[in-house]
Amino acid sequence: MLAEWIELSLEGTVPTKRTGCVAGGRFLIHAPGILELVPDTLGSDAHACVLSAGIHGNETAPIELLGSCLARFEARLLTLGAPVLVILGNLESIRRGERYVETNLNRLFRRELDEEGMEPERARELMSAVDGFFARHAQLPRLHYDLHTAIRDSRYPRFVVEPYAETTTRPEQWTWLAAANIQAVLHQHRHSWTFSHYSKHYHHAQAFTLELGRALPFGHNDLAALAPMGRLLEDLIAGRKPARAPATQMAFFRVAHELMRESESFRLCFADDTPNFTEFPPGTRLAEDDKVGPFIVDENALSVVFPNAHVELGARAALLATRVEPPN
Repeated sequence: MLAEWIELSLEGTVPTKRTGCVAGGRFLIHAPGILELVPDTLGSDAHACVLSAGIHGNETAPIELLGSCLARFEARLLTLGAPVLVILGNLESIRRGERYVETNLNRLFRRELDEEGMEPERARELMSAVDGFFARHAQLPRLHYDLHTAIRDSRYPRFVVEPYAETTTRPEQWTWLAAANIQAVLHQHRHSWTFSHYSKHYHHAQAFTLELGRALPFGHNDLAALAPMGRLLEDLIAGRKPARAPATQMAFFRVAHELMRESESFRLCFADDTPNFTEFPPGTRLAEDDKVGPFIVDENALSVVFPNAHVELGARAALLATRVEPPN
């Protein structure tokens, strides 16, 4: 059943069997694209884990990675030892192979959301699912890995974004991510209303957005490069302590500025295929906008992350970051 769950979710088919057994526990299908795994016995290092993918529909590698983990249950190669909420985010955009349908789902995760439409309704459904899951497992530490791929190449193909919130990231998270072959960390500088930010801000969870390579169609992903991340996910699902590696093997950055698209005239002053984490020296003109004027790098070099000149008006067109020391 679990091996078919992703396919059924994308087909829009409601399975006749919405609950059943897995090795070490049971599964519950709450809604299309929302699956909960409930263990019979908690492992020694169990967390209440939210594992989400497909918040952007053209980012397929994380969906395939989660599918591989679920298939290992069917083969009895993995035993459940922690409660896990598995989420496929934007089902219609996944079906279309597009980033979103009407608006970017990963900017809508705030409880005051009053917008209408397919993506806002899905955001409310996913927020409710996370609220209920963490409430059911309130005795456990909370963790949310929101799995993505980037729309462009990167100097660090596998990197993690740490959402801004008052909750402090525990040191072992950096060692887990380093062992999972994550190459860089980007600390956010303000509230961003992404899915991982929702869990960190409202539920005080350890939460991250993970960028696992470049966005490619189904069947074109190099899952071998993601094998260490797959092992981390399996350790979390089994409720056991993940492998560790020195955090210092990752590069750390902190957001210093955001470029916003404020008018139709907005443009980025560098090539469309510029990789993430490309560094620009002082004096470089990075953007022009008739409403707010140009943006020019001042005395400190800046690295560009997530540049996209074609976002909606008022949306973020790029993050600009500076290199920082790894946490102690």
